[in-house]
Amino acid sequence: MADQTYRVTADELRQFIERYERLEQEKKDLADQQKEVMAEAKGRGYDTAVMRKVIALRKRDKDDIAEEEAVLDLYKQALGMD
Repeated sequence: MADQTYRVTADELRQFIERYERLEQEKKDLADQQKEVMAEAKGRGYDTAVMRKVIALRKRDKDDIAEEEAVLDLYKQALGMD
């Protein structure tokens, strides 16, 4: 009985590990696709560093962005950078 329980546990463990490994491969595939998109955009003349910033901003809350920009403007004014 203990041997059968061990086998079922080992099979289940193997399934979890294999699922995780498949997800890791999918993540790698997606990352490769994202790199291809950025390479294509760069080839078309877009600034990919700015694109990445825009993508990051789109993920954030509008109020948080506005607050950060207000503080940034305040700091820039204090340093005579406006």
